[in-house]
Amino acid sequence: MDRAAAAAYVYAKSSGMLAKSYAAERSARLFQAKSLKDLYTLLFSDEIPAVPENLLAKEIEIKAEQQFIDDYIGLLSAYDKPEFLHLQLLHTFDYENLKMLGAALPSERQSLPKIADTHQFALFNYAAWPEISKVTAESDVSWYNKFPEVTEQHDFDLRLDNQYVKDLWAGVKRLSGDDFKVAKSLIGKEIIYNNIIWVLRLKVYYRMNSEEIKNQLVCEKSFDKDDYFAGPAFRILENDASSYDDWKSWKYSDMLNPHEEGVVWEIDPSWVEKLMRQDVILHARRAFHTNPLSPVALVAWFKLKQNELDSIRTAAEGLRLSLDSGELLEAALFPASENKNTGRK
Repeated sequence: MDRAAAAAYVYAKSSGMLAKSYAAERSARLFQAKSLKDLYTLLFSDEIPAVPENLLAKEIEIKAEQQFIDDYIGLLSAYDKPEFLHLQLLHTFDYENLKMLGAALPSERQSLPKIADTHQFALFNYAAWPEISKVTAESDVSWYNKFPEVTEQHDFDLRLDNQYVKDLWAGVKRLSGDDFKVAKSLIGKEIIYNNIIWVLRLKVYYRMNSEEIKNQLVCEKSFDKDDYFAGPAFRILENDASSYDDWKSWKYSDMLNPHEEGVVWEIDPSWVEKLMRQDVILHARRAFHTNPLSPVALVAWFKLKQNELDSIRTAAEGLRLSLDSGELLEAALFPASENKNTGRK
């Protein structure tokens, strides 16, 4: 199939998948399920696994993730040679696999733990398990050649995150013209937001200082205020989390939790995160519909389906823990429309 025909096929197929998915507004249906069995029946057509109720949530999450991967690979297979960026998006699952494998206890290393299967596009040689140096050999993360100690795990994961973003950004840069501009805007915005959210979490939840935080960020070239990815996060390192005056002129001030004069206020990372995630989702939705025959359409589809997977995980975990469905729905990261619940003006 030539590239133009493949693009048309992929857009038609992916449009049909989105129409049936539980992304955006349809996410609400996930939180109407009264039990994990109800949720399983809503999502899948096969028989409910005969596992204890407390294990069914994990089964749902694993099955939903693998279904997402398989659907995406089905779309990629329409191309004789998929875009590099499309492959890098898929490799997010390989990187998460490696984090999980690297944290495996010695007793868990006898056989390969359950991983997300990226099939013919797998970044790592999983068949070489449990020799982790052979699993990662000939990849961009061949330095990950041992099981990290507990004290090393965070540093290894952060280095993996930086490598993933580097590869993802290299994929964006391979595009040209409007495709490059739209992909840069969509992918770049999410990376910038992730850095900002990370700063807010470390400030508020862990009371870490600026020096402790700054090296935890993902950067494009350097850890400073001029970096494309890290710059916006660096510029808020010195802001006082409890001073509204420090934030009222912030570029993203319309995403702040409400402030009332005379009332004690502290920035709420979860509030900001929800609005930032919703902004990315809206951006992806617009990109999907306005770039139908562009490589960006599949990038946007991937992001929308990631939102669906996140919502499925939230719903499953909520049911497992018997949490209030109304509160979970309120916390779910989906926008009601182009103009509501985004915090954007």
